Amino acid sequence: MTQCCINPSILSADFVNLEAELKRISNADAVHVDVMDNHFVPNLTIGLPVVQRIQAVSPVPLDAHLMIADADRWAPGFADAGLASVTFHAEASIAPIKLARELRSRGAKAGMALRPSTPVEPYLDMLSELDMLLIMTVEPGFGGQAFLDVTLPKIRRARAAIDGSGIGVAIQVDGGITEETITRAAEAGANVFVAGSAVYGADDPAAAIDRLREEGSRSLRKATAE
Repeated sequence: MTQCCINPSILSADFVNLEAELKRISNADAVHVDVMDNHFVPNLTIGLPVVQRIQAVSPVPLDAHLMIADADRWAPGFADAGLASVTFHAEASIAPIKLARELRSRGAKAGMALRPSTPVEPYLDMLSELDMLLIMTVEPGFGGQAFLDVTLPKIRRARAAIDGSGIGVAIQVDGGITEETITRAAEAGANVFVAGSAVYGADDPAAAIDRLREEGSRSLRKATAE
């Protein structure tokens, strides 16, 4: 839990110059790629062919967040593309355990995401099937939203369950992460942070990543010591 990871979201990047934008965040732990289908969420971004090209030129591993319907059908293809991590939404999967196992069998880490209003308790028994649990701290579908503090108790409950189980599952948060909100999220138990505007909205994205990592690491150490 003490390792703080910063995964910038390219949703806030300049898509016309995406390869150059990726190089600007080469000190990140991973690149967070938001895939939206205009069905599960109202926005439409990119699909598998573009993700494959990003995979080919990215200086850091890819962390895909699939905000798409029928995840059971489409998610395995992203694992086949060689991505380091593929996260599907629990609300979009009929058989989440089967899907998580399928992603792992194809060489990707398996992540599962929950909307802000989706309770974590029904999924605690499947923690051993996951490498990461993504707790959305905004409603999925659009960048630039404000952090929802109402998600903090859910992060705490998830962290308590993970620590109690002894399973090494990361908790990722996505939405409204800044140098200020990362402190609250880390103290609640998250250790992987998706930041879009806070990174690509800065004059120096690499420096912004370093600052976020410093703040997150400090808060994680504090939470661990308590």
